[in-house]
Amino acid sequence: MATRKIDFDSASATPLTSASPRSDVVNVFSVDVEEYFHDETFRELVTQDQWEGLQQRVEPSTRLLQRMLESFDVRGTFFVLGWVAERHPQLVKDIHHGGHEVAIHGYDHRPVFVLDRDGFREDIRRAKGIVEDLIGEPVLGYRAPTFSIIDETRWALEILVEEGIRYDSSVFPIVHDRYGIPNADRFPYTEMIGNRELIEFPMSTVRLGGRNLPFAGGGYTRLLPMRFVRWGMRRVVEREGRPMVLYVHPWEVDPDHPVLGVGRMGRARHYHGLAKVEPRLRELLSSFRFGTAREVLGL
Repeated sequence: MATRKIDFDSASATPLTSASPRSDVVNVFSVDVEEYFHDETFRELVTQDQWEGLQQRVEPSTRLLQRMLESFDVRGTFFVLGWVAERHPQLVKDIHHGGHEVAIHGYDHRPVFVLDRDGFREDIRRAKGIVEDLIGEPVLGYRAPTFSIIDETRWALEILVEEGIRYDSSVFPIVHDRYGIPNADRFPYTEMIGNRELIEFPMSTVRLGGRNLPFAGGGYTRLLPMRFVRWGMRRVVEREGRPMVLYVHPWEVDPDHPVLGVGRMGRARHYHGLAKVEPRLRELLSSFRFGTAREVLGL
């Protein structure tokens, strides 16, 4: 599969004619709409047949994020899990009616690397069908659970294109124990798959000391010093003049969600810093411009 880099003027979704820094870049605010127990941290602790018996908290925390975005007049992209959409259809409809983009996060949060081709295709079709029936229009975007588009699962991109997905936001160009394609491009690019294009909007990094470092979203927003998060955003947006993507999970603005019995590393990854997330998001929303992935990509 051939790749081609894309230069975007995110303020107007047209190609850049200059590489000069800019402060009017529109970035992507994205939400991975899932329950706290869907987190990969709990995969070995909580089985899927136990999910229905656990307290579900995704709706109030997602609505909190909606209200937050609306207070800043921002529209974001919500990558909705099909399992959640089935159980909270009005939530999905309200996200759509609020002017936000609704994309998909798979059906039941299984990483791509535990699926074969047929299983992945079924996962995409199931999630996409549920969400499209609710919003009444095609879904164009996908984000893999646990950023599980890695070198070994690049075959999944072919299936995404065949199933009508126009862009993917699953690749993390870092070294990590769970995910990552360290040599992937840091900014949006197209994958030529046969005679069709799939746009990849990779997760944002800064280049420092010859390495790509994460800084914006999820555990990185919770665990890293806020000065580093702000510095990373300024470096990408103002110095490099490129759009970045910020991501958050609803359970990260719900610091009182149930504590499940995982080890020290799991507790640190999932629970540490939860009380910081909402004020940090508000600070970033007040300091940078944000929109949907479709807006930034001109789709």
